Amino acid sequence: MPNAPIPFLDLKAQQRRIATDLRRRLDTVLEHCQFILGPEVRELEAELARFCGATYCVGVSSGTDALQIAMMAEDIGPGDAVFLPAFTYTATAEVPLLLGATPVFVDVDPRTFQIDPAHLVQRIEAVRAAGRLKPRAIIGVDLFGQPADWPALLDIARRNDLFLLDDLAQSFGGSLHGKMLGSQADATATSFFPSKPLGAYGDGGALFTESEERAELYRSLRTHGEGKTRYEVLRTGMNGRLDSIQAAVLLAKLAVFPEELSARERIARIYDQRLGNAVTTPKRVPDSTSAWAIYAILLSDEAARDRVQAALKADGVPTAIYYPRPLHRQPAYSAQHDGSGLPVSEDLAGRILALPIHPDLTDEDVGRICDAVLAAVS
Repeated sequence: MPNAPIPFLDLKAQQRRIATDLRRRLDTVLEHCQFILGPEVRELEAELARFCGATYCVGVSSGTDALQIAMMAEDIGPGDAVFLPAFTYTATAEVPLLLGATPVFVDVDPRTFQIDPAHLVQRIEAVRAAGRLKPRAIIGVDLFGQPADWPALLDIARRNDLFLLDDLAQSFGGSLHGKMLGSQADATATSFFPSKPLGAYGDGGALFTESEERAELYRSLRTHGEGKTRYEVLRTGMNGRLDSIQAAVLLAKLAVFPEELSARERIARIYDQRLGNAVTTPKRVPDSTSAWAIYAILLSDEAARDRVQAALKADGVPTAIYYPRPLHRQPAYSAQHDGSGLPVSEDLAGRILALPIHPDLTDEDVGRICDAVLAAVS
């Protein structure tokens, strides 16, 4: 008989662990019926800011909307260049285009998968020299749970007078140089999509900033550009509000989040130890902790990845490919790309494979996964 499949993500097991607090919080929302921006949203904003050490937190409807609100607040639009990694999820590039700006793709580090500061400098200089676009912003992505090189990115942003935005969608709960991610850039956007380390039961997101002015602007933009009253419209905004039920879910999950982060780290270390001599495991960013949203190994080439993925599937071990195609090679963005080669992103897309990593994997599950990978690559 084949082995029973291991869940790639087990939200049901997590729900069983938090059932009592979750039900209590959901019942409270059903009692007061303040379903949009209710008291749970304000409580969550305070708790999230405290957790990551940010001064201000503004809850919004999704991670994508968080990125859009942050860039709307800076008046980023037509004629502006926004620099971002080519190896990440589509939302990072989608938002500049929605605002009329142009995404400029930057290559990434081959082992940590984070944006390459040296290549970023080259791309900024090339855009300035071409003279067609005005460099306006950098979006650094904390990919797969690990942090980008924020000291380097901040230095580049300041030297070039650019707005620096942290896309923390995959890495809330990570840290760099002893400081939680959330206040390293001018603004930070995160996502609470259900598969994230801290995930809601639907869409949700948040913005963090140290600027009171930006926080006030974010609150206005998330609610149709409102002023002091509902029918005072100061600017063009959007419907980007966080609902109270999602906030209630996140508050229940936040109570167990530190122990879940510890469980993810323990599993990642087992993978490191057991698989490190057989496949290329993720390189740790120095002096950091990871939220381990994704644990991605590298195989020798695409054919090897296909063989390993098929063998694991047959053994009941699910996998995923993040990402099978870098952004500059996506049809939606090909017209925006200037044709520059991004060899690292292109290489990673053909060799990367994500293994299950979540707090409810048992020791037996982790052992099975490691055994299956080792057998598949032998």
